[in-house]
Amino acid sequence: MAVDCISNIPSMPHCPKDEPKKLVFDASVLRFQSQIPKEFIWPDDEKPSANPPELKVPLIDLGGFLSGDPVATTEASRLIREACGQHGFFLVVNHGVDAKLVADAHNYMDNFFELPLCEKQRAQRKFGEDCGYASSFTGRFSTKLPWKETLSLHYSAKNSSSKIVEDYVVNKLGDELRQFGRVYQDYCEAMSKLSLGIMEILAISLGVNRAHFKEFFEKNESIMRLNYYPPCQKPDLTLGTGPHCDPTSLTILHQDRVGGLQVFVDDEWRSVSPNSEAFVVNIGDTFMALSNGRFKSCMHRAVVNSRETRKSLAFFLCPAGDKLVAPPAELVNQNSPRVYPDFTWPMLHEFVQKHYRADMNTLQVFSDWVQHRNS
Repeated sequence: MAVDCISNIPSMPHCPKDEPKKLVFDASVLRFQSQIPKEFIWPDDEKPSANPPELKVPLIDLGGFLSGDPVATTEASRLIREACGQHGFFLVVNHGVDAKLVADAHNYMDNFFELPLCEKQRAQRKFGEDCGYASSFTGRFSTKLPWKETLSLHYSAKNSSSKIVEDYVVNKLGDELRQFGRVYQDYCEAMSKLSLGIMEILAISLGVNRAHFKEFFEKNESIMRLNYYPPCQKPDLTLGTGPHCDPTSLTILHQDRVGGLQVFVDDEWRSVSPNSEAFVVNIGDTFMALSNGRFKSCMHRAVVNSRETRKSLAFFLCPAGDKLVAPPAELVNQNSPRVYPDFTWPMLHEFVQKHYRADMNTLQVFSDWVQHRNS
């Protein structure tokens, strides 16, 4: 699969020269500036720490599980149970995802994000939506802005013949980018399949019917996000992504070799080093609710550097909009009463899009809001 040089496509419009002055994250300019805009400077207590210790994240070999080996499956579920009870992060290898597909997904990122800003803005993300291009959060927030660009794509597993990702890219950016869209369509399909396998192991880890969560997410409505962190000449003053817990159910992340992912465990930030053969998996708030609080959604962030661009591919697994987020009966008893109220993913998603900036307290604040609304 050859990588097209998107930046040379002649049909793309020229950028106007007389745009009104406003805060815009134009990486082609800001990456070289010795002083960064104040909106990107984080408070002293949230600025990145130098040389954080490495987090010992368990390496889960999925090869045995995928081949039906019961002993390997039991061991994988044990390791995942330990990790998810502590911080909710683990790595998976021998996951069955084609290495060339992962490489293509990284390569095509350059072809989009290195376009002039106004060409990327053809897919500008609108307020309250989860799809499209965003240059930092300049349209949503005025302080503590992240030093990054993103392209978010909606994926649906409801119709196996649907090409929702590819069609979105073509509709927003033109037929010239069809191959670009096809790569991420294929990547989303691979991530959805991997997610369902992981959900099966999570069910085993929690002691519930092994098909329970797999069936719950079978028709998932998920989000694919391409993260692009350009160099910053003051990396000690800003963050690529601020501290937060993912509001979604499960995140499958692939880092490039640059690194920058940090996780907050035992009251300190720790780094998760890149592993090109592994995916980083972490529990999100929605699955923490599904597990009745037994598996943890952990705070994490991304840091930037002054030398080179960092890229990551994030697939956020989300349930279909009509699914009620409630734990299976096996996880609720006298000793383990319900921790969170019933809700749907669209309710939580709207909450973090329009009312609350995701952080480590999102699920609790949202739960209080739901209970107050229902009372």
